[in-house]
Amino acid sequence: MEVHFDGHCFGCGPLNPDGLQLKFEPGPDGSVAEYEVPARFQSWAGMAHGGIVSLMLDEAVGWAAWHGGHPGVTGRLQVSLRRPLTLGERVRIVGKVENVRRTLVYVSAFVENADDRSRVADATATLVEVKTVIDSIDR
Repeated sequence: MEVHFDGHCFGCGPLNPDGLQLKFEPGPDGSVAEYEVPARFQSWAGMAHGGIVSLMLDEAVGWAAWHGGHPGVTGRLQVSLRRPLTLGERVRIVGKVENVRRTLVYVSAFVENADDRSRVADATATLVEVKTVIDSIDR
């Protein structure tokens, strides 16, 4: 299997104005991004939709695998939502490769408040390593 990144990913694509446009950077804790949830991703009044939180975790595991040299597609994502994410809340999203076995990449991730580090959600995932092609992105 081969996948192409063309900049339009809903989670991290810089060319997708409707998406989150998350920017993950490698660091000592794993792959890290910060984000403030806009009102357009509301579920219940004042809260972000759980699917958006799950998307953040899916992006975190994908970028952790990428930065770890094992790009892949998510085969399994198990999410635990710990508390509601408030609209406008600044969060830190972290993904970390835990183990690699053949073509399977085992990754963990979490979303926490950027200031007090209170946990919003966490996840474990299994990715399947694939050939990845970065297409030319015209901004």
